[in-house]
Amino acid sequence: MSAPTETLLEARGLAAWYGAAQILFDVDLKVQRGEVVALMGRNGAGKSTTLKALIGMLGKRRGSITFLGQDISRSEPHHAARMGLGYVPEDRRIFTDLTVAENLMVGQQAPRRWADGSEAPLWTPERLFQLFPNLGEMPNRMGGRMSGGEQQMLTVARTLMGNPYLVLLDEPSEGVAPVIVEQMAHMILALKKQGVSILLSEQNMHFAELVSDRAYVLEKGQIRYQASMAELASNEAVRRAYLSV
Repeated sequence: MSAPTETLLEARGLAAWYGAAQILFDVDLKVQRGEVVALMGRNGAGKSTTLKALIGMLGKRRGSITFLGQDISRSEPHHAARMGLGYVPEDRRIFTDLTVAENLMVGQQAPRRWADGSEAPLWTPERLFQLFPNLGEMPNRMGGRMSGGEQQMLTVARTLMGNPYLVLLDEPSEGVAPVIVEQMAHMILALKKQGVSILLSEQNMHFAELVSDRAYVLEKGQIRYQASMAELASNEAVRRAYLSV
């Protein structure tokens, strides 16, 4: 039985600035329960800025952001995280002087339930080591002694320890080995199966096509196109205009 259609995260008229420079212009998007949505565009299109604006990491933003029906337009990042909005930054930000196991415990939050009373996905180190076997082989390794791909996995795993309803995932395939990219794709599909929704920023069309249900295409801080992932994959004109390097 499929989960009921339910909008978890919605932004309307989202604008954001770095200092005096406006980066986002009236972005409208939403993510529903059980969905993987790709936010696509070239370098500098505003993908990472959109995720930072949604979680509350930018000092200046305007517009409406609702999560689980609550207004988080002016919330601090830790408030959104406590509500169950996870964020995996592109630059990883693991604690290099803590072990894998200690990094995971830093992200731990209490179990959650959906509004209808059913249990939301619950993550423990044991479950995460099944999802990320590489991490399971090195629970006592210091974060600073891990490869870039292993650090990427650890960042995702640490976010999942917060038992999020929805994860903002920034450029998961960027700068990691192809075998790690493949593991990331399997991981996203496994999370979706467990009921975790994901909004990921991504440039890799093949990767996005493997995991995503819908896509928004950003160019110069504006949504230029939105459709199912299959429609985007088959629309060569849009891909050439907004995604080709």
